[in-house]
Amino acid sequence: MADINVSPAQRRPSGGLERAASEAGPREPAYDLIELLFFAYRDFVGDPDHVLERFQFGRAHHRVLYFVDRHPEIRVADLLDILKITKQSLARVLRELVEQGFILQREGQVDRRQRLLTVTEKGKALALELSRLQADRFARALQVSGASRDMVTRFLFAMINPDEREGVTRLITQADLLGQKGKER
Repeated sequence: MADINVSPAQRRPSGGLERAASEAGPREPAYDLIELLFFAYRDFVGDPDHVLERFQFGRAHHRVLYFVDRHPEIRVADLLDILKITKQSLARVLRELVEQGFILQREGQVDRRQRLLTVTEKGKALALELSRLQADRFARALQVSGASRDMVTRFLFAMINPDEREGVTRLITQADLLGQKGKER
């Protein structure tokens, strides 16, 4: 892989973004970062895409399977909020995952209007296979770049809209706690 070199003209002057913006007028878009993020994301989701082809599934199936696996008995309403998609978009994907035996859907015990989702053993196995591919890509990137996991975590967190950060933190923490309970059993 070729090294990424930034010419002096592309570097921002020291002193922070405010100084750079005030001295140079409107900032040029960081095309190099935008393109790197595009290609990194393409390859990050591309690994699972190849596995999903076996089932004629796409990225929407992957996202649904991922969050249902990480949050057993997640409400459909909560999944819609996480994914920021419409009920109609979720309905087709969810129907296929249920029909092919990857996800179970049941009524809520307290509120029968709620639909709760859980992965089956088949769904858990696929979710784990897909997550391992992506975890391996992260591990390789961390090793090659020399970046720390903490640094990358802070960077990705900063990319999230500020008004969404608290909810994302709660979601990740909840999933990590659920994962720890599963390991203890």
